[in-house]
Amino acid sequence: MKRIEVKLALPVVAPLLDVMKQLADGLRQNLAAPLALTDLDSDFHEAWTGELLKLQNEEVRLLLALFDDEFFTEGVVAFDEDNAEVIVRACAALRLQLRERFLKPFSDESLEAGNVDVMSLDEPLRKAFMCYLFLATIQELIIQHLDESILGT
Repeated sequence: MKRIEVKLALPVVAPLLDVMKQLADGLRQNLAAPLALTDLDSDFHEAWTGELLKLQNEEVRLLLALFDDEFFTEGVVAFDEDNAEVIVRACAALRLQLRERFLKPFSDESLEAGNVDVMSLDEPLRKAFMCYLFLATIQELIIQHLDESILGT
């Protein structure tokens, strides 16, 4: 089984975890990417949305669970075949939420390239942007270093 272990700097990551937890709270009742299907029966739409919301919340919970007491002792998180796909989706949900709630002033191109003057941002916006980059890095690590079959492609 392929496994990635990443050593992270606790003073850098801890404030980002606060942002991630805040986003997770905001996602409990809302999909990161709301369904825009208007021609579905309302009961079916509600049931489908409920199932997606339940799955999204479980995936975000599993991502946050990586940052447990052991993480705060060792500073290491691990990604493997068992959690890779879930973690990639949870990171995507949180990044969508960051984009929607905090990072609207920036173009997708500048966010993806990291072309933002971080030092000119106020602290909440800086934390949001750094969290966005952190989650993107996690996704990239998983995609680059774990077998593509893990991600279902």
